[in-house]
Amino acid sequence: MKKHYSRKTSLGMALIEVLVSVVLFSIGILGLLAVHARSAQYSGDSEDRTRAALLASELASSMWAQNSVSLDTTTISSWQTAVSSTSSGGLPNGAGSVSVNGSIATITITWQAPWKSSSEANRYVTQIDIP
Repeated sequence: MKKHYSRKTSLGMALIEVLVSVVLFSIGILGLLAVHARSAQYSGDSEDRTRAALLASELASSMWAQNSVSLDTTTISSWQTAVSSTSSGGLPNGAGSVSVNGSIATITITWQAPWKSSSEANRYVTQIDIP
């Protein structure tokens, strides 16, 4: 036996369907916004890592040019200033250090992105061996 619904009972169904579709669409848009925000953070992290590698390479090339892992203090202090200065291509909250052990120099750069907590500092380490 078929049931026939009256027009009165089916009047509100279209409105409920529209409301459900609006909610689903809104959830989808919020998901896309979250993915976009996360990709912007990953892009910023990638840019900072590239800058850290370039800054370390800059100091390493100075060592290769002088054929020594020991550099004068003015060169190292100006490099450290460049690492910490975001206006001149440095890193946010950046710090650079150099330690020498024999003919091997270890260049360490640390920084912290503004959107990360204090326990999530980034670090880039490279070693140079000049015989």
